[in-house]
Amino acid sequence: MFHVKLPGHDAIARQPDEKLVTHRVKLPRKVVEHPFRQVAKRVLVALALLVLCSLIVYADREGYNDNSDGKLDFLDAFYYSTVTLSTTGYGDITPVSDTARLTNILVITPMRVLFLIILVGTTLEVLTERTREEWRLNRWRSTLRDHTVVVGFGTKGRSAIETVCATGLSKEQVVVVDPSAKAIEAATAEGFAGVVGDATRSDVLNRAEVHRARKIIIATQRDDTAVLVTLTARQLNRGAKIVAAVREEENAPLLKQSGADAVITSASAAGRLLGLSVLSPAAGMVMEDLIHQGSGLDLVERPVIKAEVGKGPRETTDLVVSVLRGHRVLGYDHEDVGTLQSTDRLITIVRATPTTQVAPDARPIPQD
Repeated sequence: MFHVKLPGHDAIARQPDEKLVTHRVKLPRKVVEHPFRQVAKRVLVALALLVLCSLIVYADREGYNDNSDGKLDFLDAFYYSTVTLSTTGYGDITPVSDTARLTNILVITPMRVLFLIILVGTTLEVLTERTREEWRLNRWRSTLRDHTVVVGFGTKGRSAIETVCATGLSKEQVVVVDPSAKAIEAATAEGFAGVVGDATRSDVLNRAEVHRARKIIIATQRDDTAVLVTLTARQLNRGAKIVAAVREEENAPLLKQSGADAVITSASAAGRLLGLSVLSPAAGMVMEDLIHQGSGLDLVERPVIKAEVGKGPRETTDLVVSVLRGHRVLGYDHEDVGTLQSTDRLITIVRATPTTQVAPDARPIPQD
């Protein structure tokens, strides 16, 4: 596949400091402390043990024999502690008294073991970190199915994730793709898996397992980028539902031709809301309330229940605004609606509650 990049394509993807982290998958995890601080603390503990051992040896210097001059000063004690704790043991300084030997057995030997655990443990942890991460990554890939891929972790992407997670979708089923390493760090901090890279590239989307995704949300900063991502995603996954956002309404048809199932025009929607608020502030408040998920009023898609079959849209307990019949979306007052059928689905306005869901199997929610 030829990857075409239009002029002015997301500048953030070209920043030099992002090149080192491109195409990397980052799984969410809780970082208790920065790795550098952990290593620094262990080194300080090791040095403290070395100094403590030197003081113990120097305090009992009469019980040691130095083959060079027979005397033991603090430098000799520090030297002896260094070669002893590191298990080098040249034998030029040796404990000769019973007290010194007993001190070596009961105090210095446990300190030697602790010293090795601190240094060797730090080394082993660094060496095994890559293996542990590879194991987690392989396990994550093998279990990831029917997930949601969100391209872009800006304002639109975050809002989209909040909405889909409000339906009951777990954070483990969301994968974020963004060219910014900082954005992916923010996503993983919130519990989402992330892929750092340019989503117009098929290898980046493959790392997000887009070929096994059920839904793909494209919320990039530029319309040309959204077109390229949509083309690439549709090529990799023919059956996924792709929803994309564009700034300019004139680009919406191009997104649909590229393979998007639905296109949201953010600039036009904001402009209409502004105009409506000028003409009728109350109407603008109602529309804004509907846009914000989980508060005030919510839009819900749900199936027709058995008790509603054969009734008109206005005879239901909820406020029906549209009827989904097959692949058609009909207004509540459309002449083809007639009475509700068991295979219909309803778009209703309900009072938002903690149990309100925009899920495929959502049930009617009683009005207050």
